[in-house]
Amino acid sequence: MPIQNRFSEMQAEVTAWRRDLHEHPELLFDTHRTAGIVADKLRAFGCDEVATGIGRTGVVGIIHGRQNTSGRTIGLRADMDALPINETTGLPHASKTPGMMHACGHDGHTAMLLGAAKYLAETRNFNGSVAVIFQPAEEGGGGGREMVEDGMMDRFNITEVYGMHNKPGAPVGDFSIRPGPLLAAVDILTVDIEGLGGHAARAFASVDTTLIAAHIILALQNIAARTTDPLDQVVVSMTSLQTESATHNVIPQKAQLLGTVRTLRPETRDRVEAEFRRVITATAAAYGGKVSIDYNRSYPVTVNTEPQTAFATEIAREVVGDARVEADILPIMGGEDFSFMLEARPGAMIFAGNGDTANVHHPDYDFNDELIPYGCSFWATLVAKALPVT
Repeated sequence: MPIQNRFSEMQAEVTAWRRDLHEHPELLFDTHRTAGIVADKLRAFGCDEVATGIGRTGVVGIIHGRQNTSGRTIGLRADMDALPINETTGLPHASKTPGMMHACGHDGHTAMLLGAAKYLAETRNFNGSVAVIFQPAEEGGGGGREMVEDGMMDRFNITEVYGMHNKPGAPVGDFSIRPGPLLAAVDILTVDIEGLGGHAARAFASVDTTLIAAHIILALQNIAARTTDPLDQVVVSMTSLQTESATHNVIPQKAQLLGTVRTLRPETRDRVEAEFRRVITATAAAYGGKVSIDYNRSYPVTVNTEPQTAFATEIAREVVGDARVEADILPIMGGEDFSFMLEARPGAMIFAGNGDTANVHHPDYDFNDELIPYGCSFWATLVAKALPVT
């Protein structure tokens, strides 16, 4: 039976898995229920090895092909964690946990990789091994880094690794990818400002931290607008301003700013961090305040290696046809901790269309279950072509 037909038959089963995961979201490394379900299913499928606790709560299943003379192990990765968002979809399978929801489609990513694992364990029509990787804490926790630092690549002899992410706004059945930088490096910024609090009627006797914070926010936009080549992408987003004051007539002693910085090149990342520190410190000093800066380099640039990108493009074209695959999209300024796995091994991430849905990280978002046969077929076809039986 053709691979895609088999997954069309499995769609209802995989959809049920996905919706169960959606109803029970878990954050960061606290993916104990999800990881337990994944491990139980992998064992039931007959995986040759199921390892838990990789990178704290990650799961890796190993499936050996009917031949193993190639000596290669292909890694396929899905993420498992949700987001701290209140769901507003009103769907029957909506989150049952207030304040948490699968707003990025990780429930779908996990379900599709489970579907592919079931098929691969049944057929084993490949020469080598497959590592199905289920990762926690993609949404800011660095679970990909944790799994790599836990020795996953060497322990399972993974030679190359692939990831997939759904893409709202692109038609279901479309794939898109690019070689080189695909997603941005993400740096997380916290600025603590201290001035001199006082009565709002006596502002002249105070050092106004709200005013300082406002000037810092405006000054930082100059880094992208005036000190960066417009062809070299930088996104500066200051997303929160909080002060000690919760009333109308108090000038607060302290204030705090939160934000992110996104770049695509290491040299730009270095320059922008230096600029941030200079601008923040000088602006605060100009208005009589002091600052403490926590500039945390979170996720590196997600870089697709060229041979593996070309191969993933070929697989996508085999699954859906040439016209439905875009092979050189523009980089996207979101971040992705699959980048840590791509720093450890060659590989590529590909996007799969999620249809006309709300965007990721939105309370109305839901993974499109019509994507399931395409995603599963991509994984199974990739394994068959990467590890052909001789």
